[in-house]
Amino acid sequence: MNLHLSTRVKLIQITCIVGTRPNFVKMAAILEAARGRDNVAARLVHTGQHFSPEMCQMFFGDLSLPEPDAYLDAGGGSHAQQTAEIMKRLEGEFLSRRPDLALVVGDVNSTLAAVLVAAKLGVPVAHVEAGLRSFDRTMPEEINRLATDVLADYLFASEPSGVANLRAEGIPDDRIFFVGNVMIDTLLRFREASSKSTVLSRLGLEAASYAAVTLHRPSNVDDPGQLTRLMAMLEGASKRLPVVFPVHPRTRDRLKEAAIRPVGLQLVPPLGYLDFLQLEAQARVVLTDSGGVQEETTILGVPCLTIRENTERPVTISEGTNRLAGTEPSAILAALEDVLEQPRTAAKAPAKWDGRAAERVLDALTDRLGGAAANAC
Repeated sequence: MNLHLSTRVKLIQITCIVGTRPNFVKMAAILEAARGRDNVAARLVHTGQHFSPEMCQMFFGDLSLPEPDAYLDAGGGSHAQQTAEIMKRLEGEFLSRRPDLALVVGDVNSTLAAVLVAAKLGVPVAHVEAGLRSFDRTMPEEINRLATDVLADYLFASEPSGVANLRAEGIPDDRIFFVGNVMIDTLLRFREASSKSTVLSRLGLEAASYAAVTLHRPSNVDDPGQLTRLMAMLEGASKRLPVVFPVHPRTRDRLKEAAIRPVGLQLVPPLGYLDFLQLEAQARVVLTDSGGVQEETTILGVPCLTIRENTERPVTISEGTNRLAGTEPSAILAALEDVLEQPRTAAKAPAKWDGRAAERVLDALTDRLGGAAANAC
């Protein structure tokens, strides 16, 4: 009998969980990196946390994402209701498939639900975008981040503050990986395609002459008084330059409930990924409460005013174009005026925001999980 050695690739089964638009952008980079590897099989599960077509279908098409292998249709409700429903539906998915790894991104309810279910079933978890901290526990996302990082087995940080925060919380170094920002992988991959978007002409805008706005965080939109003040602030800003405001469904509902009818603003439905990326890139300034927008504007070199009292992404301030404007209308308008009086600065990329973060994630996982092995036969 002849014996010989052959190398057989161990196929690592990874279940990738998404639920919201920011998740889609981040997971697009992971799935694209996985396509080029014969030792990784990625299964995409959409929890249905964002379930309206305007929040899902456009992004799947723009990002060349495959149709989900499983759609859980968990829907909305309170944070507790939504998280519980996602957990119930994910449990069956994990029990029937038994993946080698569950991979989650970001800090939404789908992220927390997935890590709780996986941990209880003994499925290892990788958290991409680990360690970000606002140090504000009134933010639902902060609770999700803290709980996810305690339970995850592999923690992939997008910026140095994430590594420092995880170490300060007692996470061992052998679970922490500084890989860079997968959201920026996707931005760089689709930047040229987005430049062909006709969104500016469709909206009647001229490059570098308008402000783009996004608002969706509960602290800004759920309190009718604060929402009224912010809309008045934007009306004031519109006297200085055109203001275009793609309105998140949550914000749209809160405006309707409070009977707020902003004057002087260009309110538009949510945009697809390519259209919004072009809207950001060509803006004179962006006003937002979104973490992802803070990161994207940093790479695009567009001034960003964050309408919050804190940020979990400090590198966008120390190295990027972001500044905290606070939540008081007068302070925001003063910051806006300051931005408009200064020339636009060149874009600067923080460390490892180079388009290869997802490859580093998969390199680390295949190394730890044994992506290849030599076998006698």
